[in-house]
Amino acid sequence: MRKSIVVLLALLVCTGLVAQGCQVAGSKTSDRVLILGGIFPVSGSSAVYGVNSRNAMTMAVNEFNAEGGTIVDGEHATVKAVVEDDTGSPEVGASAAQKLINQDHAIGLIGAVMSKVSLAFAPIAQKAGVPQIATISTAKEVTLVGDYIYRVCFTDPFQGRVMADFVWNNLQLTTAAVLFDNGNDYNKGLAEVFRSRFEELGGKIVSWQAFTDADKTIDYRPQLTNIKAANPEFLYLPNYFMSAITCLRQAREMGITTPAGGGDGWGSPELVRLGGTAVEGCYFSDHVSLDDPRPEVQDFVKSYKDLYGDLPDATAILTFDATKLFLEALRTAGTASGSVLRDTIRDMTFHGVSGTITFDSDRNPVKSAVIIQVRDGAFKYLTTIEP
Repeated sequence: MRKSIVVLLALLVCTGLVAQGCQVAGSKTSDRVLILGGIFPVSGSSAVYGVNSRNAMTMAVNEFNAEGGTIVDGEHATVKAVVEDDTGSPEVGASAAQKLINQDHAIGLIGAVMSKVSLAFAPIAQKAGVPQIATISTAKEVTLVGDYIYRVCFTDPFQGRVMADFVWNNLQLTTAAVLFDNGNDYNKGLAEVFRSRFEELGGKIVSWQAFTDADKTIDYRPQLTNIKAANPEFLYLPNYFMSAITCLRQAREMGITTPAGGGDGWGSPELVRLGGTAVEGCYFSDHVSLDDPRPEVQDFVKSYKDLYGDLPDATAILTFDATKLFLEALRTAGTASGSVLRDTIRDMTFHGVSGTITFDSDRNPVKSAVIIQVRDGAFKYLTTIEP
């Protein structure tokens, strides 16, 4: 009887200690869970980019946790990805950033896809001292918001220049027309840089046409009529893929057979699936080619397809790289301090799926671009343009 009482007392004492958070030898304390925020257009006209981004971010975070997480400020930590839908709206993106920073206490933000959305919430991240790594926001102004704002994609000035050089040097064409969304920083930036560089090389822009996506434009025939009359040798459409598809279908119906091209906003498998013969033979600049034989690329493509049943696009690859880069910085820094993470990212040399990334003084990556052609109903790598 006395022995039973002793055992009972011991159990009660042990239970009390555990309830107070005391660790018994051999047991494991709970991980500290850190929130990493993602802001992508998971719904709306650009949802394909947002879904691919969410998938890739989830992959990167799951890999990090499966590798054991890391030690942060003396505690073992894992990371939880919390993704908010910006719907392609700057206002919604800004609200998402406020929520992630103020309510979820996110230690970093990955995204956005669209430059206009990044520009809406980058000031919020900067003011809060929370590092942001934009994925495919290519407008020059994005990282100029402040020293907490980075990106893993090349910029519009580089991308627009790449296509102008390709048209002039590789295709050896001397006249071009441009049709772009004047209400989007990404589209407008590419258009302006392409024009400037093409004219610098000696080319001539024979038709300069604009529309506003806010009008939900689906009829480009008025602009295409002007373009047809100007008879350009090349048609530059620095717009997102759905706009490019509609535009090229209408152009082909009107008898415009001019070769066309765009930017990385074309880089979705949906371009070929939905565009069909209208996009055959067209060109676009992008961040990486799935044909790249590097093991990093082929391993990622296989893993992504195994998980999600489809091929990734450049948005997925860049989001994966942005997330892995941030997590590597977290592991290296050993702290969730925003200023330390900021400086750690700044000084990193990161070997990612899209290539090796270092940052210039404006926190833009120093990296190459590729030119891809739609040929035989598939994306075909043509050439790499170095910075």
